[in-house]
Parts: sequence; C-alpha cells; structure tokens
Amino acid sequence: MEMLEGKSVLIVGLGKSGAAAARFCRRRGATVRVSDADAGPEMEQKAVELEQEGVCVELGPHHESTFVNNDLIVVSPGVPITLPALIQAQQQGVRMIGEIELAAGFIDSPIVAITGTNGKSTTTELAGKMIEASGITVFVGGNIGNPLIEYADSGDRADVAVVEISSFQLDTIDCFRPRVSALLNITEDHLDRYADFNAYAESKLRIFENQTSDDYAVLNLSDPFVADLTKDILPRRLNIRQFEQEIEQWFSKPGFGAAFANPPLPGAHNYDNIAAAALASAVAGATPEGISRGLENFKGLRHRMEYVGEKRGVEFYDDSKATNLDAARKAVESFDSPVVLIMGGRGKGYRFDGLQDTVKNRVKRLVLMGETRREIAEALSGVCKGGHIMADTMERAVSYAFESAEPGDVVLLAPACAGFDMFSGYAERGDRFNEAFRKL
Repeated sequence: MEMLEGKSVLIVGLGKSGAAAARFCRRRGATVRVSDADAGPEMEQKAVELEQEGVCVELGPHHESTFVNNDLIVVSPGVPITLPALIQAQQQGVRMIGEIELAAGFIDSPIVAITGTNGKSTTTELAGKMIEASGITVFVGGNIGNPLIEYADSGDRADVAVVEISSFQLDTIDCFRPRVSALLNITEDHLDRYADFNAYAESKLRIFENQTSDDYAVLNLSDPFVADLTKDILPRRLNIRQFEQEIEQWFSKPGFGAAFANPPLPGAHNYDNIAAAALASAVAGATPEGISRGLENFKGLRHRMEYVGEKRGVEFYDDSKATNLDAARKAVESFDSPVVLIMGGRGKGYRFDGLQDTVKNRVKRLVLMGETRREIAEALSGVCKGGHIMADTMERAVSYAFESAEPGDVVLLAPACAGFDMFSGYAERGDRFNEAFRKL
C-alpha cells in the first residue's frame, strides 16, 4: 500500500477513472492536480465539481511544468503514455502508474483479471455472476462499468474482485498481481496507438509479469499468439480449449464440462468466453452449482451479439462492440443465414482485406458508413455478392439493410471500427441501431 498523505499527485485525464482517482488521492491527504487536454463544456463541469473538493484542474494544452513537479503521476487509460510531457517527467524521476495499479495497492481481495482483444467484457460479467451464484461476495468492474479505484475508495470489501483489464491499463502497471489472470485472444487492434502488433501483444502479456507459480492463468492455447507468447510464464496454465478436462479435473466431477456443450450465447467464440469464465470462477472459489446457475441466468451484454428483433422474417442483431476485424469476423460467422452487414466507423490502423473470405462466403450485401466507408468498399465490395451501398446516418443504414434483406436473412451491425467519428462510442452507436430498427 502506497502512502499518499502529503504527496503531490498529478492525474492525467479527467474521464471516469481519472475523476475517481483524483477523489481517492485527495481523501487520503494528497495534494491533487488534474490535467486534461479537453477544455469542452463537459470537462469544465467536471472541473468545477472537483475543485469544490479541493482538487486543482487544468484544462487545455498540457504544461510540462505541471508534470515534472510531482511525487506521482496517475495516467488514465485514454491517455497515450508516449505523451511528451509524461516522458519528460519520467526522465526526471517522477513515478508514473495507472488507476489499476493505484487501486490494487489498497485492495486485499484476491483479483481475477481478464484481458484479450475480444470477449473480455462478457467473460468478466459472466465470471462475476458465477462467483456470486456460489454465495461469494464479488466486485465486478475495471475497464467495464465501475473503475477499480471506486471499489478501493468505497470501504466495501468483497471476497473476490473480478476486473476487465485493457492493454492501455496494463501499460501502466508496476506491481499489479492478480491471483487469476485470463488471456482470451490476441488479434489486431489499437494499431493507431501502438507501433505495431508485437507492441500491442507485449502489452497484453504484462498481465502475467508479477504472477508466481502460486497463481493461475486461464489461456486460449488454440490461439497461436497466446500459445507462443505464454510458454514461459510462471502461473499454472489452464487451457480454455481443453475446458471439459480442466473443469472436471478441478472439481473431480466427471461429466460436468459436457453440460456446457450447447452454450446459451450465440457463436463459437462465446463458448471460449464461457469456458474462460467458468475456469477463472472455479479457481476463485466458485462451486459447480454456482457456475451452472450463473450461466443459466446470464442473458448477455448490451451491444454484444444482442438480438434486437424481427421484422418481416428478417432478424436484427446489434454487435456494435465488434470494433475490430476479428470481432466482426466472429460475429458474421455466428450465423448460417445470409448476412446484410453494416460496417464502418473510425479506423484503428489496420487494413480490411482480412475480412475478404468471410464477406465472400457469408455476406449478402455491405452497408457502409463512417470515416472508413470508402476504404472498406475498396477492400471488400469486389468480393461481396451484392456489392455495397453507402449510408450517411444510422437510420439510413438500417433502412438500406432492411431493403436489401429477404425473409430468413440477418441484418447485423458489426462495424469492425470504433464509433467516435459519428457517435460518443460503441454504446451510442448500438442504441441508434436499436432505435432505427424500432422506426422501421
């Protein structure tokens, strides 16, 4: 546990976790300053609220002098650690960590930490349900929902904390050591933030760096990158793709794993998520009955392969959270029916050619929107049976997709891109898709 009283702490980034970290440090006697490059009305309101609690807030361009005169810098996940002011501060000996590292130092509960390019939110929420259904008190949060620092600040103490951890959060750990880690997969993502795929993969691997042979790692060893890059980690490895053998050996209960052969969530990828959640929960103390009950009562998350409804024999699914190529591919391949695919948004630095086989074999027509629409059209329209159509709003995209579909088809929103070009993020994009469906 790091003592904060009397320390000078700078919080960089005034998002949800940044504001929570600022309050946490201030309540523990630190002198706290916040710096955020955004000077918009929303940030100004947050600044007013924090300043009333004794926190100094600077909005607009970062000042190097603000960064170097501190005992500690806490960086929010949305802030690149390559920020020149951060680099200069580190060179002058200022310690830099993230909110996850800060929070973990004040938490005694064993931590289950889940990362991966895709599926981590579903796996995190499901693991929490399985543990809770086993009669164990649990906190669920991290990169999904409640920041871990809010849990540390609350005074509540659960038996287990289950947290989703992003690569950005792993970039700023130091001593963070989960009792159970899970790495679901590694595919291209965030190449607008990392130098290359290897740099992104190395960031994911940091989840294991402080674990010992007394800890556990739940891994998808059928993923070639995961298998290759985790060969030398210290924690005991549990393989998602050998789920039945692993879970039955853990509980000494033959036949238990077979009950999961037909998962309630659509798509083969969700079997991996369920297996990871069950194994991580078992290690954290969940019972076979709790794991079964948690899965039975789990209805999935918003905007993740969410069934929206049916209109004239056409089914609509919202997978707005499919913000990279692999997630979009898995979403499309979850259906046997022809798919009219709504794609596009803000790119992340990768090419769209990797979807050619999936589009050629399974997609009936592309409806493209957002900043990447022309780039996607160039990469994929030639292999799509029905070509493409451009849409400048979500309402038009849904309307065009419905007009292109026939009874028995699926209209799927799986953008393979971030949503920040037209929306506040994937959630608003998915909500607009739902609204457009209701207006048909």
